[in-house]
Amino acid sequence: MNVKKKLGFALTTAMFGFVLLIGGTYAYFSDQEVTNNSFAAGTLDLSVNETAIINLVNLKPGDTMLREFAISNDGSLKIENVFLETAYAVTDVGNDNVDDFGKHIKVNFLWNWQQESEPIFETTLYDLQQMDPDVVKRDIWDPLWEQRGGLETDETHDFWVEFEFVDNDAEQNMYQGDGLDLEWAFNATQSAGEEK
Repeated sequence: MNVKKKLGFALTTAMFGFVLLIGGTYAYFSDQEVTNNSFAAGTLDLSVNETAIINLVNLKPGDTMLREFAISNDGSLKIENVFLETAYAVTDVGNDNVDDFGKHIKVNFLWNWQQESEPIFETTLYDLQQMDPDVVKRDIWDPLWEQRGGLETDETHDFWVEFEFVDNDAEQNMYQGDGLDLEWAFNATQSAGEEK
């Protein structure tokens, strides 16, 4: 064999070996498994039974009004807190009020029957505007009872509330015919995140 043929044969053999070497790096066993994952967010859904808790006319100083209402967790997540936000508007018919009518309407108590707690105790609507009590908090400590607050899924808490038009033993004629529209907003928050 002449040198050209030997050189061509060597070059061809080298190229064939190179192709086998490259092809060999891709020739291996393999396996694959696929997982399907899903993430779904839960829901907070607070509902209030008796959206108009109180609607009275012809009030006079000294009158009290006892009412019952309920809040329920209709969502899929536990509600940790329900903060009560108070707002009201006064209609001054005679345009003669020298004091806020809300200072003369007192909330004697707000009692949570399930938690055996009293988130509100003797305050006026005027002062209650500055507060945001948690109405589902358990505030009675007893070592024999489970100490849990909040509102579980499908759980309902019943409340009793008493309002009073305070008779302050002074002239309150300026409030004759006046009105007060009270709005209570119940703001629910979730419990803390946890390891799943």
